[in-house]
Parts: sequence; C-alpha cells; structure tokens
Amino acid sequence: MERRELLKIVASLGAVGVAGRFVVACSAPTTSTSQTSAPPTSAPGTGSAVTPGTRPSSTSSIPAQAGYGALGAVDANGLRLPAGFTSRIVATSGKAVTGTDYVWHDNPDGGACFAAPDGGWVYASNSESGPAQGGGVSMVRFAKDGTILEARRILADTARNCAGGATPWGTWLSCEEIAEGRVHECYPLETRASAVRPALGVFNHEAVAVDAANKALYLTEDQPDGGLYRFRPAAYPDLTAGTLEVMTEEGGAVGWAPVPDPTAKSGDTRKQVPTMKVFTGGEGICLHDGTIFFTTKGDNKVWSYVPATNVLSVVYDAATSPTPVLSGVDNITASSNGELFVAEDGGDMQVVQLFGTTVAPVAQVDGVTGSEITGPAFSPDGTRLYFSSQRGPGVTYEVTGPWHHT
Repeated sequence: MERRELLKIVASLGAVGVAGRFVVACSAPTTSTSQTSAPPTSAPGTGSAVTPGTRPSSTSSIPAQAGYGALGAVDANGLRLPAGFTSRIVATSGKAVTGTDYVWHDNPDGGACFAAPDGGWVYASNSESGPAQGGGVSMVRFAKDGTILEARRILADTARNCAGGATPWGTWLSCEEIAEGRVHECYPLETRASAVRPALGVFNHEAVAVDAANKALYLTEDQPDGGLYRFRPAAYPDLTAGTLEVMTEEGGAVGWAPVPDPTAKSGDTRKQVPTMKVFTGGEGICLHDGTIFFTTKGDNKVWSYVPATNVLSVVYDAATSPTPVLSGVDNITASSNGELFVAEDGGDMQVVQLFGTTVAPVAQVDGVTGSEITGPAFSPDGTRLYFSSQRGPGVTYEVTGPWHHT
C-alpha cells in the first residue's frame, strides 16, 4: 500500500473521512508509441516527439535551460525559495482567511486561478476530505493588487475532491477520488450552484484537462491499474452528455475505445475494456499547444500525448533521469512561457521545475512531514504562484518573484 493511501485511510478512520490557461513544455521524450488510427478529431499519422525547451519569441532572451537558482534559507512562512522570491500565507486550515470570516477547509488539494472582470482573480481549491469533514471546493477572491476580498465555498457535500481542471469557459471541474467518484462543475466567478457531470464517468477521478481545439476532455484515474480517459461532449462545451473513451494499447500501438458503461453499474470502469493501457496511479494533467501532459506517481513519470499525431511519450522518468530530484509526481501546471511545474507528494516537499534539461526545485516547504504539495497554479498575470501543503495543518501559499514569463 502506498504511503499516501495509508495516510488517507488513517485520516478517515480518525475522522470516521490556472484560468483554463495551462501552458507546458517538457524535456525530450525517452519512449513513445503511436496508435494505428487517429482520434476522430484529428488527422492520422505517426507524429513526432514533443520538442523540448520551446519558448515563444517574446522570451527568446531567456536561456533555453534557465532555472531559478538554489533555494535559500527558510523564510518566515516556512518556505525555501530562490533569491528574489517572497511568500505569504493565504489561508490555513481551520482558521479564517485573512480579511474574511470564512474558515479555510481541511486537506487543500488541486487548484486553479481564474481572471475576474475587475482585474483581480480567484483561486479555487479542492478539499480532499470526506463529507463529514467538509469536502468540496473553496475559493479566495483577490483584488488586482493582491488584496484578499472574499472567501467562500463553491461546492459542498462531496468526498475526497482531489484534483480537477479549469475550463476555457471559466469553470472548475472538481474530481472525487473515490471508487464511485464523479466530476462536479463549479463556478468560481459566479454565485451559480455547482452541477455534477455524470457523463464524464464514475471512477477514482484525479484530474481533467480540456482540449478546446479538438473539443475533448482528458481525465486521469488514481489507481495502480488505472486508465487515461477521453470525453467528447455531444454539444461542446456542454458536459451533460457525450462519449467516454479509454486509451488502449495493442502491439505497442495506442488507440481509443468507448467505455461500455460509464456509470460503472455493470463493473469498474477501468475493467470494461480488456485492451485498456494501464497507468500506475494517474495524477495531474494539463494541456499546452496541442499536447497533453500528465503524471503517474506509481512509477514517477511525466508523460505527453499528442492527439493530432497519436504519440504517447515519457518526458521525465525518475528511474532514468540524470537529475532525479523530482519524486512523488502529483499535481502539474505551468507558466505561460512553457515551464512545467510539478508538485511532490512526499519527496522533499517541493515544487519542481521541468524545462529542457532542467529539473530543479523552485519552492520547498520546510519542517513538515506526512504531507504533500498540492494545487500549483499561477495568477492570470503570471506574477504569483499558489500551492498548498495539505496536512499538518493545511496551508495555502502565494509565491511572488521574477518568474521568467513576467
């Protein structure tokens, strides 16, 4: 049994429980397979590996393999950061968020930022707790100068909301990490009630990424023998109906097959298609420039999948990397210039940058054990990175500094 699962079981016994703009580029792939036929939304072809170290021309003055330098001494908030970066604590579990009377949820997990019409933004954060402990999703609203204006709940009465994903239309898809888990669509910028989206399947959900160009959603499953799913809405972006598929593999070629019973009433979703490609503990997922990036914690890998060419690749493998400083790969996000940031579940309690050949920490929580880093997301202007330490207690941080894309 993995440490994370053991911690969750112990916790449950004790309790009796970025705005749709994810931009990513990674190091060169080490393995790849291509499916025999293209997905319905793209042209066929064998494709090519993801190009490493790609930057837009506006940032061409930045060295291709730029890192942020060594981590410094522990600051007043318990973080180690590179030179030039500062931090503040946004919220602490069990305490009122600064400037509000809203008590922050336990076990903060996946999160994302959403641009507000007034120039500010909202950070949405899952609670990976059972219903008795709160569960659901909370949000913090910031003014354009970073002042905290409001905090409130936007989803309640759900269980173990782990990760999820932001949509291009400004909603947050919150995923339940339980066997009968579903996806809930939340509205961080509105007072509109959340809505469950059962068409996205019933399984141990982890995270979601929206491929707007192909009108499809990709979903990870946190199981040792989990799958990678694709949902194609019947009337995009309406998520109330559509086709759920799972990635397959035969003879080294990957493809897609419909899931016969997405409701899982006839059996576990991941066991319905015999040729399903197995991933060991699917975690975070995001999209950049037509490429899906996702992590699998069971084998400490970061993957890429290109829908247009049907190429599946490994872009980071702790077992073979010459700089295997990243372990316990979990939530994933990136800055607008193509730097991937991965949160560690355990490991050294770090947020780690992957870009070209660079594998280096950009933040570390010091002196906390039995926890994990969760919910990394940049503010819409890219100046602030948010993330949490989930337990002991749960703390949500903001890190400001000379991010390369600002």
